[in-house]
Amino acid sequence: MIERIAWGLLAALHVIPALAFFRPALIARLYGIEAGGLAFTLLQHRAALFLAVVVVCVYAAFDPASRRIATVAVAISMVSFLFVWATSGHPAALRGIALADAIGLLPLAYVAWRAFTRD
Repeated sequence: MIERIAWGLLAALHVIPALAFFRPALIARLYGIEAGGLAFTLLQHRAALFLAVVVVCVYAAFDPASRRIATVAVAISMVSFLFVWATSGHPAALRGIALADAIGLLPLAYVAWRAFTRD
């Protein structure tokens, strides 16, 4: 039960950026990028990848066999953003996203521990 909640939290963390795929106006609000440019297009694609992360998290909540690979996928998404944010000088505009991902490391650590310590 706790694992499902943790996977649900990880899915919820990625829902708003995933919604930007369906509501591109969110991209401007979340990231301050105007519509029409190359960065906007890349961020819309990023939103589709977040949608994949949401689907993976929901799937892992109900399918224990998928949890190891789901953990790796979610970890790559979250840790890579934190790394890029940190090595880019901690841009203030992205601080909220970094904070959300940092908080998300707690349920991620829990699901990773559960996924990789089971037979």
